[in-house]
Amino acid sequence: MERLFGTDGIRGRANEYPMTPDVVYELGRAAGYVFRRYGADTVLVGRDGRISGDMLEGALVAGLCSVGVSVCRAGIAPTPAISHLTGVLSAQLGVMISASHNPFDDNGIKFFNQDGTKIDDDVEREIEQAFWDKSHGDLRPTGSAVGRVVERTNVIDRYLAHVRQTVPAGFDLSGLTIAVDCANGAHSLTTPRLLAEYGAQVIAINNVPDGLNINEACGSTHLEPLRRAVATHLADLGIAHDGDGDRALFVDERGNRLDGDHILTICGLYLHELDRLRDNVLVTTILGNSGLDLTLSPHGIQVLRSPVGDRLVWEKMREVGASLGGEQAGHIIFGEYAHTGDGLLTALQVLAAVQHWGRPLSELGAMLTVLPQAVRNVRVPDKPPLEDFPAVAEAVARVEAELAGRGRIVVRYSGTEPLARVMVEGEDAAQIDRLAETVAEVLREVLKGE
Repeated sequence: MERLFGTDGIRGRANEYPMTPDVVYELGRAAGYVFRRYGADTVLVGRDGRISGDMLEGALVAGLCSVGVSVCRAGIAPTPAISHLTGVLSAQLGVMISASHNPFDDNGIKFFNQDGTKIDDDVEREIEQAFWDKSHGDLRPTGSAVGRVVERTNVIDRYLAHVRQTVPAGFDLSGLTIAVDCANGAHSLTTPRLLAEYGAQVIAINNVPDGLNINEACGSTHLEPLRRAVATHLADLGIAHDGDGDRALFVDERGNRLDGDHILTICGLYLHELDRLRDNVLVTTILGNSGLDLTLSPHGIQVLRSPVGDRLVWEKMREVGASLGGEQAGHIIFGEYAHTGDGLLTALQVLAAVQHWGRPLSELGAMLTVLPQAVRNVRVPDKPPLEDFPAVAEAVARVEAELAGRGRIVVRYSGTEPLARVMVEGEDAAQIDRLAETVAEVLREVLKGE
């Protein structure tokens, strides 16, 4: 059975398989059929501002309603808002139409359980099975049994009310100048508004979505515009989101980039000091910098690792009882308040740490000891199992032999883009850069990539 789902839902170029209206319609029927068996009768559906969002939302909603599931349409909203509000609004399933940090001509679909968590592999396979074998084919209710569609106009206000509850009493950003790159995405409607509400002088950039400019040379994947804004306005720090708002990266007052490893360090130590870091453990992925262990271990904080993907981070957090976890890319999960990455919530928690310690962000970021990492991305036409290529295993073995236990290598496919990724970590920046390029060359050859 062909897999539709990757590490973060289903994703592809809009109006090409699998992101065509006819496929998404059948996906809506399959998902509605599966979740009806679990007692679902109402689905909350949101989207980011991509031009293809209307088209795909219409197809998905039609598919859901055709199997008797009603839809509550939230309109344009951040992914974490849909995650949080699925349960708050008594829906049994949440759906977000977004391709996150991808270009505007991509789109995707993410499913959330009633508790705000992303659906697990078993449920994904049930939906895929129903999609392929059309087990829902005869399910066509008529009359009053057809699903209804209602509009919710207060989704953003409800979400912001939730996020406000995550900061300490007396939280005040007066005197801070904060630049925010909204990536022309869903947080264009939220982050500048809330930071200004707390007294910050906000410099908002890339906050005018037009359906075509989401993530376009901006946001968490392109930090140069934010760096320029911080420098131009002498800002105290900058915050960068991605298109659907589940990420946050930072630029400090000196223009330095702070990624998810820095955020986990800052927030891990902050929560530890407040005795709110449950069991003194946090979760990162296999790509998290080993400097996290070096930095946090002296404070009695244990760092655990999961496979890549914020859903898998959350599963590990739930397994070990952790209250904090995240990815280098900026998906940070604060388990007290959310079950998925939330860029706005992350921004507030970092700002709460800045306020708590009364120190500039550059000093807090410098708490992390960073080991050099070299990354290569190889664009590939397909994703055959890497273990089918002996040349890849041999290249990895040569790297591991040269590192001799003083570094590591990770080779994997991206779950959201047509890429094979190589990450090499070690003590010598020049060495690991050379080793990463060597393995990337092997991948380009055997996978016919570029």
